[in-house]
Amino acid sequence: MKNNSPNALLAGVDIGGTKTAVVFGSDSSVMWRREFPTEPLRGPGQALDQIVRLLQEGSRECGLPSAIGVSCGGPLDHVKGVILSPPNLPGWDSIQIASLLQSVFDVPCRLENDANAGAMAEHHYGAGKGCRHMIFLTMGTGIGAGLILNNRVHHGVTAMAGEIGHIRLTPFGPLGYGKYGSVEGWASGGGMALHGAVTVHAAIAAGEKTSLEPLVERLTARDIGTAMYKGDAVATRIVHETGERLGDALAILVDILNPERIIIGGLVLRLGQALLEPARERLQSEALSASAAACTILPATLGSSIGDVAALCVAAEA
Repeated sequence: MKNNSPNALLAGVDIGGTKTAVVFGSDSSVMWRREFPTEPLRGPGQALDQIVRLLQEGSRECGLPSAIGVSCGGPLDHVKGVILSPPNLPGWDSIQIASLLQSVFDVPCRLENDANAGAMAEHHYGAGKGCRHMIFLTMGTGIGAGLILNNRVHHGVTAMAGEIGHIRLTPFGPLGYGKYGSVEGWASGGGMALHGAVTVHAAIAAGEKTSLEPLVERLTARDIGTAMYKGDAVATRIVHETGERLGDALAILVDILNPERIIIGGLVLRLGQALLEPARERLQSEALSASAAACTILPATLGSSIGDVAALCVAAEA
């Protein structure tokens, strides 16, 4: 954290494809919070207006923040503070959000990829505390990695480091990040739903009973998790197979980056060991043994508050 005052008032904006949150706080403590549906299909203008309005409301109630941090899915230019057409935000093309907020509030504003922001939050306050080399995986509708190497966020030359979801695992398979058989296609929430639908159709054709049959045309990862906890064998198989593919991705990260810890948010927090155990087993069989033995796979500890804390961490870096 670069802010010299640990108790400085900060504002954070966490932009997601489903919802956007605006928070005020210091360090990891949130003192004021509002959220609204992002509704990306309505275009960026209405969401940006609401962000400005809520930052103004928070400033009236809490005081003017010393900096504003924005966490958003990539691709983006974190140096110039520009959002560059994220897949979950169609129509958000070249949005100069940092300069917009700086011009309105006259305080520094920093934009960061949500995976990097999540990595910062877990590194400072969560499961990565005290860790020199760690990876944070977002595992929601998509999947991405935030890299902390030598205690610093690693961006890469075009700030695209950590896009693990784009790597192809198999020649064929669920579509994710524009590639069939990609890590995002196999090991994200959206990918689990796609693979799950194929598995359910195959199970029905084979005469297997599953509570997911009525949902198969609009299946979600949440549906699969709910069915698994109720003992549905097909749902359990889908989660296990997703865990194995996640393990393939972990092995790639471990062999290339040799981290101490990989911390996973999103689906892992809901599906727990049913997802983590097959992932750990696959990691042990696929990665270099010494590297795998040195790396601990953990669920994120900040839970549902990670987006808020991540945005505040970005503000502190501003």
